[in-house]
Amino acid sequence: MYVLSDALNVTLLVLAIVFGVIAAGVAVLFVVFRMRDKKAKKGAEDILKEAKIKAEHLVKGAQLDAKQAAFEIRQQAENEARARKAEVAAEEQKLSLRQDAFETRENALLEKERVLEDKKARLDDSIESYKKRNAELDQKIDDILKELEKVAGMSTAEAHDEIMARVESKMSMEIAAYIKNAEDEARETAQAKAVDLLAMACQRYAQDVTTERTVSVVALPSDEMKGRIIGREGRNIRVLEAELGVDLVIDDTPEAITVSCFDPIRREIARRALEYLVKDGRIQPGRIEEVVAKCRKEVEESTFKYGEEACFKLGLPRINRELVSYIGRLHYRTSYGQNGLTHSMEVAYLTGIMAGELGLDVNLARRAGLLHDIGKSVDFELEGSHVQLGAQLAKKYGENEVVINAIESHHGDVEARSVIAYLVAAADALSAARPGARSETLETYVKRIEQLETIAKSFDGVQQAYAMQSGREVRVMVIPERVSDAEAIKMAQQMRERIEQEVTYPGQIKVSVIREYRAVETAK
Repeated sequence: MYVLSDALNVTLLVLAIVFGVIAAGVAVLFVVFRMRDKKAKKGAEDILKEAKIKAEHLVKGAQLDAKQAAFEIRQQAENEARARKAEVAAEEQKLSLRQDAFETRENALLEKERVLEDKKARLDDSIESYKKRNAELDQKIDDILKELEKVAGMSTAEAHDEIMARVESKMSMEIAAYIKNAEDEARETAQAKAVDLLAMACQRYAQDVTTERTVSVVALPSDEMKGRIIGREGRNIRVLEAELGVDLVIDDTPEAITVSCFDPIRREIARRALEYLVKDGRIQPGRIEEVVAKCRKEVEESTFKYGEEACFKLGLPRINRELVSYIGRLHYRTSYGQNGLTHSMEVAYLTGIMAGELGLDVNLARRAGLLHDIGKSVDFELEGSHVQLGAQLAKKYGENEVVINAIESHHGDVEARSVIAYLVAAADALSAARPGARSETLETYVKRIEQLETIAKSFDGVQQAYAMQSGREVRVMVIPERVSDAEAIKMAQQMRERIEQEVTYPGQIKVSVIREYRAVETAK
């Protein structure tokens, strides 16, 4: 019990000590806090004082800075104002100078206007004076003309006509001389270029000049074959002529039969059929019909083949197949002995060469040259000239307008509208006129020569006329007393026009009018 009491007392004592210590600590803390509070208040007062002092210093500094900034701004504004005033003063000075210049110019214009008015007034006076003088002169001229009419016995109109006639006569001489000079110059230049171009085209053209002609005579192994062809009572020959559409001439010519027909295609079919029958030996109506049908088919195939080969050699694609057949038919057509297809290919080659040298479309030029005589493939079947028929065929198969115009104009029937058309005409004349290209019957040749000389002699003042160089040139001798140099030039031009209109001829014809005056005296 005492132990518990002592323990309790000890505990209480310990607690009392603890509480005492706590109380003492609290008291000490209270005292410390009181002392720190007083010190803090004093420090806060000191801080406030220092802050006030600093604030006063800052306010004073800010006021000074503001005054300084305001001063600087005011100073800058004053400077800008002074500069602006200087600029305004300079502009005012410029405007003043410009105004002075305008006033000076205005004064000068006013002065010029015054001078012009004075001149106008003087001119008006002069015009009035001239009008009066002209009126007086007109009156004097009328009086003089009346006096001249009385003296000359000729009216003014008659005198005018007389003067105009003399002027016309004089001017015609000058015009003719001018035309001659111009023609000479143009001829020298154009002829030199044309000769060079044609010579170059001929040199570059390498086609064989020999031509194939249509055969119209069939050779027989013996005269006995003539009787077999005629047949009993003429039965075989009647069937042949009916099937072939030709005339068979069986005369005294040994071992030969002549095939006569205006259609070269039918004539070729007849030639082939007769050769087949002669070789086969079986000549009877049934066999004749079978052979004729076979030969007709062969000729149709060969015409297309000839046309196709021509187009291939010339490098001309996309030509209508029917038109190709018409081209091939030219192989059996001749003109003055010249093969039609060979001639057309010649013209195509020459036209293409010349077009290439001139920078034109070579294929189009060759196409126009090949088709220029296409009408000759049907002119023995249809009515119309080969030019008209050729143009119709070209239009039918959709050919180019340049090609159509070249066909229409290559003989001068229609005006040429392109350079290629002129080249086709030149190549056509070149192909037809070269030596050996064409033959002509003696009767036609003599008739053409006589016609040329007759045309030349029909002109007044012609003394003699001669057709030279196989009709390629006409030389005309004129009477010098009746024909002047200028009239000789006109006469040559008129002869050329009549020859072009009235004469049919291949190539070109040169007209030379010669005027020679000789003064001959004999000293005794």
